[in-house]
Amino acid sequence: MPREKLFRAVPGIPLDRNAKARIIAYARGYNAKHRRAGQHHGPITRAFFDVLETLLWGFHNSHTGKCFPGYDAIAEKARCCRDTVRRAIRALENADVLTWANRFSKIKLLDRWQVIRTSNAYAFRDPLPCVTVSRSYKTENQPGTLHQDQFRFSESRKIIVLDPTTTLDNALIRLGRAMGALPEAASA
Repeated sequence: MPREKLFRAVPGIPLDRNAKARIIAYARGYNAKHRRAGQHHGPITRAFFDVLETLLWGFHNSHTGKCFPGYDAIAEKARCCRDTVRRAIRALENADVLTWANRFSKIKLLDRWQVIRTSNAYAFRDPLPCVTVSRSYKTENQPGTLHQDQFRFSESRKIIVLDPTTTLDNALIRLGRAMGALPEAASA
């Protein structure tokens, strides 16, 4: 299957610290499950984990979700060679930890436009089973967290009107007053 090529703004999947920790834990579990005899770690070596952690904690922007460093930058920060980065990304993609797309840009040279490849755009797959899709690059495994674009604290607050004539609502009103969440009833 051909790799997607992006000429436009790269969509990002914001991930919080918990999602990043789930991704690392998933990779460790995948490694343990697929370890063969004679392998010290599994298909994801220690150096490959260094590359994954560098991508997640060093280059991934938690707020915008954008992650598009070059191989040389990843190799420098992970303290490994460029070929290790290439093999790590392939192994992590095979483990369904991440996916990537080619990024291209147009530049004007003299009197004509030329297309150049800039770097890869990486997207991580949150292993939480209730994740939703905002955009998929290559695989059907969807990165992101549940309702990450829709959830706002102010929208999550709803006013519920309790009817003191029903037994359950009356019990909830009394519990709220006992906990100090509701004011005491006005005296008649």
